[in-house]
Amino acid sequence: MNDSLQQSSKELELKNMKKSENSTIFVVEKGNNLVGYLVVMGGTARRTKHAVYIVIGILKDYRGQGIGTKLFVRLEEWARDRGLHRLELTTVTKNGPGVALYKKMGFEIEGTKRDSLFIDGEYVDEYYMSKLLD
Repeated sequence: MNDSLQQSSKELELKNMKKSENSTIFVVEKGNNLVGYLVVMGGTARRTKHAVYIVIGILKDYRGQGIGTKLFVRLEEWARDRGLHRLELTTVTKNGPGVALYKKMGFEIEGTKRDSLFIDGEYVDEYYMSKLLD
């Protein structure tokens, strides 16, 4: 895909997220720098609108400072306000700090996606993780 087509696709994705009741993006800035984000993508079909898929990223120099915890607390408030029921994500099984954060925030491992990704010349597994809201 060429750069302009890829940018148009991303802009359309963001516009669709803005219109969606169950999708959003949370960001953390320090000064004028983006240091963390949490993207929430909600289901679009009637039978999946109760569930959202999460992608989180925090710059390496800012990890371990509570940013991830704050993002997840905000996510849960937002999700409860919308009557959502299921939060889900995947993570590389070797991501010890990430897995620890997700478990601390109430996520549970549901299963393992074997050889899910190819990173640095090797296949790696991912965990499927979720948290159900009351």
